[in-house]
Amino acid sequence: MPATPSPADLFRHSLRLLLDKNMSGWVSLWADHGVMEFPFAPPGRPERLEGREAIAAYMRDYPDHIDLHDFPDVRIHESTDPGTIVVEMRGVGRLVETGGPFDMAYIAVVTVQDGRFTSYRDYWNPLAVQIPGMDYRGSNAR
Repeated sequence: MPATPSPADLFRHSLRLLLDKNMSGWVSLWADHGVMEFPFAPPGRPERLEGREAIAAYMRDYPDHIDLHDFPDVRIHESTDPGTIVVEMRGVGRLVETGGPFDMAYIAVVTVQDGRFTSYRDYWNPLAVQIPGMDYRGSNAR
């Protein structure tokens, strides 16, 4: 990856790290002051994570709950702001607790500055947490 990757290249690299279950590598792509938001978060789930430490705590145990196998159908759209992209994608795999299938569509609005994620708004289906094995809240989630 170049010294300062484009937002699209950084995002693609982040997906490879998630598939490799390299959570520390994924978190290292974040700026110290990065913010991850979940605008459709249902009650009891975090709506906003502020700072790399909070994001790391939230994502630390992710592979223990969701075993991602692929991100088919990734579409990255550039915006009028060169540091911001809009991503449409699907994550597929299995739920670790039940062995059942995982198939989630996402839209994310991602902002990158100086080669690090600074903002990531994750628009996912809040009804999915009603599926057995999907009640994943992350470590120390607020």
